Amino acid sequence: MQLSTFLDFDANRPALAAANKRALFQSLGQIAGQRLGIEPGELVAALAERERLGSTGFGGGVAIPHGKVMGLKRIYGLVARLAEPIDYKAIDNDPVDLVFLLLSPPDAGADHLKALAAISRVVRHAPTLEKLRGARSRDALAAVLMGVDEPHAA
Repeated sequence: MQLSTFLDFDANRPALAAANKRALFQSLGQIAGQRLGIEPGELVAALAERERLGSTGFGGGVAIPHGKVMGLKRIYGLVARLAEPIDYKAIDNDPVDLVFLLLSPPDAGADHLKALAAISRVVRHAPTLEKLRGARSRDALAAVLMGVDEPHAA
């Protein structure tokens, strides 16, 4: 699955301010809620519910908060580079500065996993993470992310 099939490039944030994980989830809920026409509180609750199972802090300064949302019609994602790293209780205990939000309908099991795998490929590639960390605009974030898809294009 390509990132461009589910990432909302216009919703990406190159310098999102969040003091902690709770504030981050609130901000992500507001952004995605506006874009999707879903109550932000529902999105925050889905993220918090998944987080209770274990941290979605991937390591290396990256988090992939994700959740299943009733009423969502398709898989949806966005990317945020945080203005300042936050303590996220990641698996390596490093602070997080790059966030990949992923929201899926409850019945999107296989596609949800494919989207997570697509994100995982990006976050395991150090040069791409470096480019994302250097992106200072929404367009720059989008260009890096679209560049990741290009080698895989048919």
